[in-house]
Amino acid sequence: MLKYRAKTPWWLKKAFPKSFIWEMPPSREPTVYITFDDGPHPTATPFVLGLMDQYDAKATFFCVGHNVYKYPDVYQQIITKGHSPANHTYNHMNGWMTPTDTYIDNIYQAATYIQSPLIRPPYGKLRPSQWRRLLHAPTDWKVIMWDVLSADFDHEITPQQCLDNVLQHIRPGSIVLFHDSEKSWQRMSYALPRVMEYCKNKGWKMKAIPV
Repeated sequence: MLKYRAKTPWWLKKAFPKSFIWEMPPSREPTVYITFDDGPHPTATPFVLGLMDQYDAKATFFCVGHNVYKYPDVYQQIITKGHSPANHTYNHMNGWMTPTDTYIDNIYQAATYIQSPLIRPPYGKLRPSQWRRLLHAPTDWKVIMWDVLSADFDHEITPQQCLDNVLQHIRPGSIVLFHDSEKSWQRMSYALPRVMEYCKNKGWKMKAIPV
């Protein structure tokens, strides 16, 4: 049995603080927001950037600070090409399993490499005490979750199932979660170009989440 849902249910959104962003409000042009967690990666991230160029699209990259440290040139490509970087902690920490002080320090360690107020907690797991610390921090953090989960991280599903997870649920305003990582490569590299072609055919813009 799957431990996740491809479409985030309304009741789960209600269980989190109202300040968490799960989807974007309607805009003049129908728009979707494709996001990537866990990069940068020397193979996956350039592949994504090439597709973004091909479709005249922008995305939001929730980067792990340690990966930015390891691959600064790849991270710089994200910036140079006009995409939005965002914070995914320095060591991809699980908030439920990490003391609050340690977790917050890890976010700020990542922030020395990633200049962005956007943050996504790895696994979507954040303790109330950690959220309160972010809420009252000098940085105006915006916690970005997701509306549609591709599940490209799941080695038990096929690339086609990954694609179906997105196409069955995506709509204007959706925040779609992919990963630019080794673990997700097989499924992401199959599904992403087909999702982008679908959005193009629908006449939907693909933009980065505004800061």
